[in-house]
Amino acid sequence: MTTFISLISGSSGNATFISDGKTNLLIDCGMSGAKLKEALHMIDVLPDSIDALLLTHEHIDHTKGAGIISRRYNLPVYATEGTHMSADLGKITDENIKTISEDTYFEIGGIGIRPFAIPHDAKQPVGFTFFIGSEKYAIATDIGKMTQAIADNISGSKKVLLESNHDTEMLRCGAYPFPLKQRILGELGHLSNASAAKTALYLVRGGTEHIMLGHLSMENNRPEIALLETHNLLSQNGVNVGNDMTLQVADRYKPTLF
Repeated sequence: MTTFISLISGSSGNATFISDGKTNLLIDCGMSGAKLKEALHMIDVLPDSIDALLLTHEHIDHTKGAGIISRRYNLPVYATEGTHMSADLGKITDENIKTISEDTYFEIGGIGIRPFAIPHDAKQPVGFTFFIGSEKYAIATDIGKMTQAIADNISGSKKVLLESNHDTEMLRCGAYPFPLKQRILGELGHLSNASAAKTALYLVRGGTEHIMLGHLSMENNRPEIALLETHNLLSQNGVNVGNDMTLQVADRYKPTLF
């Protein structure tokens, strides 16, 4: 039985858990080792049952506890060469440094994994699709601009964790300094609510059954705003949210089940 859970999600920290019942994978660890243990306890998973850690990119909200848990639980860390070179993981053993490449499929246990390139202001960032049996799952966050290549990679996924980082007007009118606003709004920044809504519609038309909006900004978004924008666009295009598919927002501080 597949388990796909957002442990935490937001500009303050990100981590996701996926399992086929035999192989347990952690994607990103933007929290302390103690907080990870607490989050896993909430979903009845022991930290030492994790088989591998995958990193999307080197930013601290995705890697804060990565080095710690690799050392503590002897976990292999799968990441691109750019991420391995840029992330502050401390000293991890050579055998636990696993280098992956965009668009190159690999397997861990019974789970197939395909990383795909994403436009973000990191060295070599990726999203991930996972293949378990006949089903596909995807994580697509930290995306400055939704491209057709990304949409094609995540299309056909049963469940997708999709970035809906900011409300554009809240960001433009907010207290962030102008250069930071430009970075977030730029093509190497983060996906807006409006872009997430359009992507969600594309995904649902391709067969996606469950969408979880994630990586929300604390300062420039609200869960209800992100949810409403995507819900409205889906409804306006004939999608019966709740019947045709499910839509929810990942909690910032605790696990959220699809």
